[in-house]
Amino acid sequence: HTISIYKDPTCCSIACKCSLFALGRKCMKQCYMGQKKRIALWKLICLAGGRGTDGAPIITFPEYPGFSEIPDEDFLNVVTYLTSIPSLEAASIGFIIIIDRRRDKWSAVKASLTRIAGAFPGNLQLVFVLRPSRFIQRAIADIGIKLYRDDFKMKVPIIMLNSVSDLHGYIDKSQLTRELGGTLEYGHSQWIHHRTAIENFAMTVKTTAQMLQTFGTNLAETELPNDVPCTEELLSSHTEQHNKLKDELKLAVKQGATLLTCIREPVTRSATSKLSPDELENVATVESLVSLFICSTFLCTFFLKVKLVLDNLMEAQAGFTDIGDSVSRVEHLLKEGKQIEERGQVCFLKTAQTLALQGDQLIQNNHYAIDSIRPKCVELRRICDDFANETKKIYDILGKSLELHKQIDKWCEAGIYLLASQAVDKCQTQEGAETALCDIEKFLGTAKEHQLLNGKDNAQRVLQKLEDVQEMFDKRQVSLKKLAAKPTRPVQPVAPHPESSPKRASPKSIRPTSTLGNHIINELIETERVYVEELQSILEGYASEMDNPDLIHLIPTAVLNRREVLFGNLSEIYEFHNRIFLKELENCIENPEFLGRCFLKRKEDLQIYEKYCQNKPRSEALWRQCGDSLFFQECQRKLDHKLSLDAYLLKPVQRITKYQLLLKEMLKCSKNSEGTAELEEALATVLDIIKSANDSMHQIAITGYEGDVHELGKLLLQGSFNVWTDHKKGHNKVKDLARFKPMQRHLFLYAKILLFCKKREENTDGHEKSPSYSFKNSLKMSTVGITENVKGDNKKFEIWYNGREEVYIIQAASVELKNTWVSEIRKVLTGQLEACRVQARAPYLPSPPPVPSRSTQSLQGYHPSILPLVGLSSFFLPYSPAS
Repeated sequence: HTISIYKDPTCCSIACKCSLFALGRKCMKQCYMGQKKRIALWKLICLAGGRGTDGAPIITFPEYPGFSEIPDEDFLNVVTYLTSIPSLEAASIGFIIIIDRRRDKWSAVKASLTRIAGAFPGNLQLVFVLRPSRFIQRAIADIGIKLYRDDFKMKVPIIMLNSVSDLHGYIDKSQLTRELGGTLEYGHSQWIHHRTAIENFAMTVKTTAQMLQTFGTNLAETELPNDVPCTEELLSSHTEQHNKLKDELKLAVKQGATLLTCIREPVTRSATSKLSPDELENVATVESLVSLFICSTFLCTFFLKVKLVLDNLMEAQAGFTDIGDSVSRVEHLLKEGKQIEERGQVCFLKTAQTLALQGDQLIQNNHYAIDSIRPKCVELRRICDDFANETKKIYDILGKSLELHKQIDKWCEAGIYLLASQAVDKCQTQEGAETALCDIEKFLGTAKEHQLLNGKDNAQRVLQKLEDVQEMFDKRQVSLKKLAAKPTRPVQPVAPHPESSPKRASPKSIRPTSTLGNHIINELIETERVYVEELQSILEGYASEMDNPDLIHLIPTAVLNRREVLFGNLSEIYEFHNRIFLKELENCIENPEFLGRCFLKRKEDLQIYEKYCQNKPRSEALWRQCGDSLFFQECQRKLDHKLSLDAYLLKPVQRITKYQLLLKEMLKCSKNSEGTAELEEALATVLDIIKSANDSMHQIAITGYEGDVHELGKLLLQGSFNVWTDHKKGHNKVKDLARFKPMQRHLFLYAKILLFCKKREENTDGHEKSPSYSFKNSLKMSTVGITENVKGDNKKFEIWYNGREEVYIIQAASVELKNTWVSEIRKVLTGQLEACRVQARAPYLPSPPPVPSRSTQSLQGYHPSILPLVGLSSFFLPYSPAS
């Protein structure tokens, strides 16, 4: 079982451990359906915990009269479960089987060996058989084992023993139960009790881990609202989820502690008692699950810190809700806003920035929850940027409001003065009324210059003053129109212009100053400018200082002449962004719909990030050697950087990730509009660059390959799979891995070759483990075929070699992953087929007739479509075991 949503490494580790118990839980349920016959199944086979001299687990088949009557399915379920209990290391050594048939007949011995040979799922090392003790049956057993040994098809020795004394010569008594003359304490009912408790605890852990995973996803992916009420609602919801999750974690840890106490009970009661190897493994497994849960509480702690910052920022934002309704009120708000900003800088923003820096430090230290920490750091910085932008925006609004109030006061005073200055006697004539009406209409035409750009409640209070004066003018207009009317030719009433009244402003006149799309564009450009400045500071403050004669004596020896390893192609990235990309992004301010086109235009240039990411592991390794040197400390002091150089060397990796986040946000607010298609294509381009960069970092970790992996071309796909192999040599078919557990292989697919590697975790200078891939074998794509579906499992497919001489059965983690690989392999093989056809068709293209020769004549009469295609003759041939 795997979790495919946003991945927290802790949760995934818990889920993987829990999946080991899935088969066992199913088997235990089948054996506890209330039927005594099924409960008795556990008596036909015993895993007491004993081990051989080399640590091989011992499985005992005690005397059981109804052994041959047990259905094959029930037998397979029990054996499969028991072989999955020992650790992978112990299981890989191989199992030792002891078959006790001292009181039985040769037929029982034969039936037991036949069933074990045909259905045992694990690796076998040795098979001991305590032969029947009666003289006749013993003689028959001696003859029968010689006659039927080949029929059992076992690749391991079968040792026939006369008594338990003979068995003690192979296995120490301390590893055998009392029934076999040993001293190992084993209680069957207690064993079942412990296993049932472990299965239940595993399911509890798995369920809680999924809840933790979902909670982490919500924290990482939920968009923060822009207003206070929605933020309060979001915080309330997250807090409720957090409290529920905390209770589940406490319950799981408590259950695990109780289980550990039960398993260790024999040791606590008696100092001479010892736990068997299987019991020690059970203890280690439960302890690891409990410790993972304790560590996973880091996510909850981080959430509480983020919540504190959000609470503080929300409190600060709450102060910016009033734009004032008079000049004096606005001036007071400006003064108050300045105080809030200063308090926010000291209390809120510094806290958020400190948390982000702590997160960066955890990322640098390769913390186990790195995939959860990185989005939180990005979100914290976005909150800080939003706070700064919103503060600036509020200042701009208050400044405009202050200016607007002054203009409104001035306009109202001028309007009242105009009405008061119009002489009533002059308005009694038609000509005087028309003149006065013209003056009023002209004055009202200036009203649109003083309209606010929104119609919220605060703005309505400001508009009231305008409306009062407007009403005075409306009444005067009505009177003047009546006076200006001519009896012989009625004058049509002059309707006021739509823009003369704030209440009746046309939709075109009311345009939002900052749409969501513009906000995203502004954020992209502002962060791009900061990014370019940071790159410049790195190059000038660190790289260039390596040429400073005053500091050269401080430079570590490991860094001398290895500047390109430490900085990679950072200067190339800086030049591209500074000279080209930033300017083109700035051109999108007025035309946001051109943003996607901007990324598509620079698709090839953005490939420089792949080279940078490819060099990043080497850079980090070099930094770990010399990061504490006085040279870097002096450069950091001069630049007044709060973080060391390694944090700034992460900026390019973070930036290319930031692009895809911003493009996604831009797509959300640009659906079905101009430029949407280009935005979607741009997002796909950036995601492809990120994938290529990630793939390249895996590729450089390949070891043991004799050639140069960089000469293999573009890496198409890479991923981990379960692999079984099947070799056919002559008429003998040999299954190399016809065992329960498959090989774990990491596959790298190129256009011409498929590499099989083994993933290894290696310690690097005390830091957390980093993966490497040990090369095992390879297949040329020109000589392989593929079977897309394997009977019995829709996540498996086959790749076969040289006409099925070698068959590789590959099992993906999901059907979607399998389909992706099958589709890509199909494209590769189809491309090779087309290339061969073109190559075969080339000699027959129209050309001047050549001089006949022996070689040209030998090809006459053959159509290119029937020329042999080496290595592709078996491409996509259907295959099934029946055929």
